[in-house]
Amino acid sequence: MSTPDGDQNVVEGEIVDETPTEALAIPAPPLPEADYSEGGVPSFDFVRDKIENRYTTSLGSVDVAGLGTENTAEALDKKIADRDQAAKDRLAEIRRSMRGE
Repeated sequence: MSTPDGDQNVVEGEIVDETPTEALAIPAPPLPEADYSEGGVPSFDFVRDKIENRYTTSLGSVDVAGLGTENTAEALDKKIADRDQAAKDRLAEIRRSMRGE
């Protein structure tokens, strides 16, 4: 498509108002009702769920840190020391066999 002036870069467009449109307000999801009595005392199930949630969160963070019950820092240090001692013992055994003892 050519124009009378011969300019090939002309683009037709529509002029629109620059008034900003307000974003649609997204309603917050309804919060679950806490299991409280009329006197304000939480139910046993509510308390138990909260404790279990905290316990599993702490277990997960320990696992993520790599320090489970069998992999404490002290246990890892002991495994390294045992492995080093086993290597020294094996090296001494090889040296004795080389000497003919």
